[in-house]
Amino acid sequence: MIRKKVEDIDNAAGTMTRMITEASPTTAWPAPAAWLPYLLLSVMSGLLMLGGEPVIEALRYDRVAVGAGEWWRLFSGNLVHLGWWHWFFNVLSFALLVFLCPERNRPGEWLLRILVIGTGVCFGLHLFTPNLENYVGLSGLAYGLLVFGFIRQIVIGDRFAVACLGFVAARIVWEMVIGAPKSEETLIGGSVVAESHLYGVVAAVIYGLATGAFRRPARPATA
Repeated sequence: MIRKKVEDIDNAAGTMTRMITEASPTTAWPAPAAWLPYLLLSVMSGLLMLGGEPVIEALRYDRVAVGAGEWWRLFSGNLVHLGWWHWFFNVLSFALLVFLCPERNRPGEWLLRILVIGTGVCFGLHLFTPNLENYVGLSGLAYGLLVFGFIRQIVIGDRFAVACLGFVAARIVWEMVIGAPKSEETLIGGSVVAESHLYGVVAAVIYGLATGAFRRPARPATA
């Protein structure tokens, strides 16, 4: 009887351990290849910050300038920031992304993904947020990349990613309906454009569907 109870306890403990392991992200330190694209993007945007206001004015998304043919601003607006705190928070988002959704891809895949989602953010602002005159920051791109990564994790059976995706969705709805905290806007030195987060997510989903990135991996054939 005692042995039976001990075995039951051991079995229950083993089941709980497996559930926690399956529902939690990996604790292993991500490989350098997973960090590289986001490190380069962070360094590039940080160097642009050193150029000060003239660089920000030249690269930010500007509705009038885009209408006049300066189409590069649809992407370059992602690379400049309101200030160092604004930049720092976006870099932290990339660090979170690497820990939760580590990937190792070819440079061309990273470049295409970043270009499409980043351009989709400002293109969405240009089409659907007509009252917005200008925009800067990587947050819309970061939101899109996070959702892209979470969906990819969900496809391969990561339960923890479901909770992460739900949190991101809830935060976007909160920002759209209630607005961002005033303390956050004071710290970054400007308004949080919640629509940019939504458009980043939409661009990421469209990109993932168009490229087949959300398909379940084929299982290897067995003999």
